[in-house]
Amino acid sequence: MSLYYASVSSTRGRRARSAKRHATIGRVQHPPFVSIIIINYRTYAELGACLNSLAQNSDEHQEVIVIDQESKVDALREFAQRLPRFVFVPDAANRGFAAGVNRGAALARGKYLLILNPDCSIEPRLSETLACWLDAHPEVGVVGPRIRNEDGTVQPSARRFPDITTVLGGRTSFLTRILPGNWFTKRNLLAGDQPTVPHKVDWVSGACFMVRRDAFEAVGGMDEGFFLYWEDADLCRRLKKAGWDTVYHSGAELLHVGGRAVAYAPERALVAFHRSAYRYVRKHGSVLERTFTPVVYVGLGARLVLKLAWHRVRLAISSLRT
Repeated sequence: MSLYYASVSSTRGRRARSAKRHATIGRVQHPPFVSIIIINYRTYAELGACLNSLAQNSDEHQEVIVIDQESKVDALREFAQRLPRFVFVPDAANRGFAAGVNRGAALARGKYLLILNPDCSIEPRLSETLACWLDAHPEVGVVGPRIRNEDGTVQPSARRFPDITTVLGGRTSFLTRILPGNWFTKRNLLAGDQPTVPHKVDWVSGACFMVRRDAFEAVGGMDEGFFLYWEDADLCRRLKKAGWDTVYHSGAELLHVGGRAVAYAPERALVAFHRSAYRYVRKHGSVLERTFTPVVYVGLGARLVLKLAWHRVRLAISSLRT
């Protein structure tokens, strides 16, 4: 496979003009109905499994675009030779998840964009189910599927917009881990298999969701100030302000392993999580929450210090055991 410079419509603004300058492997010949965008960071084994599931369940009405950050071009060439219909975009740097999605969207030609983590495996007709839902519901800007863990349990991928209660009831909070049925967690996370019918929610996880292209472009795509984490909540919040709904659709389903890319840079991921949380509060917090942003800053900083310390303790214990 030879490298070529991707050509995209000039109407897509700065992101499109930037994308034209980057080398890409692979090409799709006809405009697809859905563009599937995957942001990969070092997880080539998981990416291979994800691409295999897509190869089995995609057709000529879809295109697959892989943005590979801190790329190993040789690994991409192997994928490209095996999957000539897919598009692979190497990047020597890691520009963050939001920036990767924007770059993929600038290259994409589909009416709908399916954002998909590389450690996911899709079920048959997932893309078609989500796209048909958006076709039938023009007021919906984003739709997310039910996401299962490896053991079959349901991930809490449908959530309420973060507020002060998220400190206690967030997905990774201590209270959620030890007492998942508490009021704070129930307020923040849509738990279990419910609802069984498509349901309007505040936001859905960036592990997998489909967004209407015109809605995505109308709000300027993803905010690249979020390097990692919370960019999905931010996007859904801006879409809501622009008049678009977000829906959780349990009739579409996929498997998500989770946390594989983070394992390659765990401390950087912890820093990114807390920086993004602070950015979200500054950007979307209530008047009261923004008034107390210095307190939020100190609280998040203290939480980060504790998380980093605990991570290093676990590493030390692990090294002693080996």
